Amino acid sequence: MRRFPLSFLACLVIYASYAQPAIMPHILPLKDRATTMDQVLEERFHRLLPKIMEEEGIDMWLVIAREYNEDPIIRTMLPSTWLSARRRTILAIYHEPGSDSVEGQAIARYNVGNIFASAWKPEEEPDQWKRLAAVIAEKNPEKIGINISETFNHADGLTSTEHQAFLNSLSKKFQNRVISAETLAVRWLETRTNTELAIYEQVCRIAHTIIAEGLSEKVIQPGVTTNEDVKWWYRERIAGLKLQAWFHPSVDIIRADPETDEASRSFAAQTTPNEGVIMPGDMIHIDFGITYLRLNTDMQQNAYVLKPGETAPPQGLVKALEKGNRLQDILTSHFEEGRTGNEALRLTRQQAIDEGLVPSIYSHPIGYHGHAAGPAVGMWDNQEGVPSGEHKIYNNTCYAIELNTRVKIPEWNNKEIRMMLEETAVFKDGKVHYIDGRQREMMLIPRQSLNMQ
Repeated sequence: MRRFPLSFLACLVIYASYAQPAIMPHILPLKDRATTMDQVLEERFHRLLPKIMEEEGIDMWLVIAREYNEDPIIRTMLPSTWLSARRRTILAIYHEPGSDSVEGQAIARYNVGNIFASAWKPEEEPDQWKRLAAVIAEKNPEKIGINISETFNHADGLTSTEHQAFLNSLSKKFQNRVISAETLAVRWLETRTNTELAIYEQVCRIAHTIIAEGLSEKVIQPGVTTNEDVKWWYRERIAGLKLQAWFHPSVDIIRADPETDEASRSFAAQTTPNEGVIMPGDMIHIDFGITYLRLNTDMQQNAYVLKPGETAPPQGLVKALEKGNRLQDILTSHFEEGRTGNEALRLTRQQAIDEGLVPSIYSHPIGYHGHAAGPAVGMWDNQEGVPSGEHKIYNNTCYAIELNTRVKIPEWNNKEIRMMLEETAVFKDGKVHYIDGRQREMMLIPRQSLNMQ
């Protein structure tokens, strides 16, 4: 057998990573997706929910919504074939203190999947609110949680009209037992089961594969393709895979031109930096997210368009990415169960500044929503902490590790740029794990093969 030197084998690895297109992971057909989502919901309901209801001390949790005026929680509890509530849908979840199970009832005309059996027959009791009051009296819960919250919009889905009608249906005895289910609602939304975390790996791999396709010569012809073209290529690609984009992708051009000042642009601006044709020597930054199997991704990555004769990006950009990775490491090192998001923010900024970085931290929970329930770790326009940042960090929760650091690029006459990065990650067993990894090297357009070096 012919033996090759290690240097040659290393080149083969480089060639495989740059020259070969990534293989798109398997994406389930719609029927199989529905089956998977229903199985995950049943697992969460029977294994996760009893634990967090016990810990939060809520005996009955009510989720109340009307068709097309949806509570954000109810969408996470409906079976896959229900695309919205029907008429008024009331889900009553009862947990007997000390029990390891929960019981679900639907105060509605219909069964709501296999979990919530209908507990209302209008022919016997025409008033839906009276029937709910009777169910509450039968169970006699000490604490009744409803979805009202000043801090988390995800946990504030009970409308004013429904709230008032609900309270009017109760006796004074039970009115006094009604409390906000804010923390319970947030923990239901943010906590991932092991099954979901396994699924999340594939969801993120699909997202990474789509990003890499778009940031390549398959899509971008320097001197011809505009960043607007790339945005819409991503939308078409997502739709072609029967997936959803939960926000419109952004594609920014960062270039050496001293007349442009992308680093000072407010994120509130409606325009994209350097809108127009992508040229050799440009750095391309993308912000991209998909929804698949009810889980969301949120990722920001960067590519460099090679000039004729170049085989690598300027070292200044390479160093900028390294500094961005370092800021990620600092942030994730301060994730600790029981610590608040605001505490993690303060510790991260302090250490980053001490190390000579110029940080901006705006990481957020992710899961059933892109900007999800849980502890925010900064906002781009508030680096001192926010009310939702007072929520504690819990195990088995996911985050978009989103941030930037300002860096001067020597090859660009010391022009300052923001190295913006974002990756989907999970906090589990005391550590942060990037789901399907993170960007450690700048993508190149075009990809490099052996005969080009």
